Amino acid sequence: MNLSEAILSVPALMIAVILHEVAHGWVAYRMGDPTAKMAGRLTLNPLPHIDPFGTILLPAMFILLGSPIIFGWAKPVPINPLNFRDLRRGTFFTSIAGVVTNLSLAVLFGLAYRILYGLADTADPFLTKTVIYPLLIFSAKSVLINLILALFNIIPIPPLDGSKALMSFLSFKYWELFQRYEIYGFFVIAFLLFTGILGKIIYPPLIFLYHLILGGT
Repeated sequence: MNLSEAILSVPALMIAVILHEVAHGWVAYRMGDPTAKMAGRLTLNPLPHIDPFGTILLPAMFILLGSPIIFGWAKPVPINPLNFRDLRRGTFFTSIAGVVTNLSLAVLFGLAYRILYGLADTADPFLTKTVIYPLLIFSAKSVLINLILALFNIIPIPPLDGSKALMSFLSFKYWELFQRYEIYGFFVIAFLLFTGILGKIIYPPLIFLYHLILGGT
């Protein structure tokens, strides 16, 4: 990743992770839980959402290491499922809200990419170089980052969103079990990440969706 791509990847990541968390909080609010709203987290102001490690240090490490992608997260919004009018429905829809948001953003930025790609052939060369080309990079990076976040979070390992969505379909006696062993999920995820297994799980659907959304470019 060159410097210009790295610079454009940072706002792409910020938009993806912040809207992911805002979506969780907004859907939770619609389901009866005002916790995120009361905490001031239903805002697009990035400051309340910044996690020092996930939003700043980790992406910076990816950039310094010359990684072709950057990855991170925002501070999770506070949610109290006991406030949901319907515990199962509230848990399910709140859990998938972030993933749905990231997939929607990927499609929207993919549409922007296709439009810009078409304009690049007919636009003034100076305009293409200074405006259209950077926007093309930003759109492509946004598609990639949002797809990675969606595919990562849908994995049904606690505390990822996919585990909570799965939990909403199970008998309540298993909910406590999920929550009790949630802390061990971090070690499972770390193991899968550092052994490369996680990449092998995510990579095939990632590449397929990336080329599908961008039109095979």
